[in-house]
Amino acid sequence: MADDLGPLAVSIAECKAYLRLESNDEDAQIAGFIRTAMALCEAFTGRWLIVRAGEQRLASIGGWQRILTNPVIAISGVSGQAGTLSASDYETDIDEAGTGWVRLLVPGDVRRPRALFSAGIAADWNGVPESLRQGIIRLVVHLFTHRDAADSGPPPAAVAAMWRPWRMLRI
Repeated sequence: MADDLGPLAVSIAECKAYLRLESNDEDAQIAGFIRTAMALCEAFTGRWLIVRAGEQRLASIGGWQRILTNPVIAISGVSGQAGTLSASDYETDIDEAGTGWVRLLVPGDVRRPRALFSAGIAADWNGVPESLRQGIIRLVVHLFTHRDAADSGPPPAAVAAMWRPWRMLRI
């Protein structure tokens, strides 16, 4: 899976406005807190926020395998140790919930298979649902205001409340 979160889901200016900051002295720190809050949001909800490319290692078996990232919007191919597989060597599917599936049709012949895909809720920060964005901003503000505190306490309960409707539970 990809480690890069892609573009920021909220702007530095939005967070600075919420914090009532006017100088640019702490923009880099705020950007870091935004990336942290985005990663926590994605981990909590089980969904990528901004569309970006990813890849996932697959087992060399013939059954359907789930892409763990959600929501998958496209599966662009499968590669192996020897290179990109022919489209006749695998099948793909994306269900209504945005779960991507890959099945190798020549499982024993592929070493180290990887699914190549794109996933995410929105194309850019403006398309990210407002409750997710507001939760990120609230978490950024918490991280910023408690950055030097020995015991900052837990994040505001409102953050989880805003993100919970978007949470995907896996059974």
